[in-house]
Amino acid sequence: MTPSSHVLDLFAVPEVVEPLPGGQGRSVLAGDLVLSPDRDPGVLTWLQPPLARLAVELDQSPWRGAGDLRIAVPVPARDGSWSVEGWAASRHEPGTRACRDLDVVLATGRLLHARFAVAFPERPAGLDDREDRWAHAERTAFGEQPLAGTGLPEDVLALARELETALNGAGDDGRCQLVHADLAGNVLLDADGAPVVLDVAPAWRPPAWAEAVAVLDAVVHLGAERARVSAYAGGLARATMLRAALFRVLSDRPADVAAYRGALTDLL
Repeated sequence: MTPSSHVLDLFAVPEVVEPLPGGQGRSVLAGDLVLSPDRDPGVLTWLQPPLARLAVELDQSPWRGAGDLRIAVPVPARDGSWSVEGWAASRHEPGTRACRDLDVVLATGRLLHARFAVAFPERPAGLDDREDRWAHAERTAFGEQPLAGTGLPEDVLALARELETALNGAGDDGRCQLVHADLAGNVLLDADGAPVVLDVAPAWRPPAWAEAVAVLDAVVHLGAERARVSAYAGGLARATMLRAALFRVLSDRPADVAAYRGALTDLL
């Protein structure tokens, strides 16, 4: 997938683009910007301005240490819009590498969410307008809408129903705030070892849930030990991980049901 000449013109970058590894493999490097497709313009309208301010604040803080948290700075187009034909831009971070250390990813998430609690003190109204598959999966995972099995493969539907049954009567996961619901795979390390957060997937949910999603993703997709999921086997933590699993099983296309069942062996 390649951005059109119109997209490249409005972001003021050269016509020559280079595919980038990581994520879903659809982002491209154009000049000094990373362009990513299929971004919701309604979400970007309220998310990107405060996110850009926070990113610059972190980079320019006089108390900043070399290894402190960073955020890839969102960049608007020349006309002031945050997306063009579904493409969004952020500043390229040369010399970075993917972070595969789950503990570093989780620590980064905690720092990020502490900052988000200040930068986004109230629930953004725009979250209610989302109708993508991640939004629907998230609402189902938290019991806000029924499980819609239409179009789902039988093995996905069976696991989703099993997870829903296991969640029956589950307790509260804690206070909600803006969180990054896709941390695993979206944390880089710069040349100084500082974590750089990419592609914020916003949700108004408990930070513990976002952390559980990151743990599950790391086990299912990034080779982390299954014991990291098994640590959620008791108490309220179990419900948090089950919600994370229901969210992922319903939103993945396709969902690797066998991998999820393997990861959740000690919880189901």
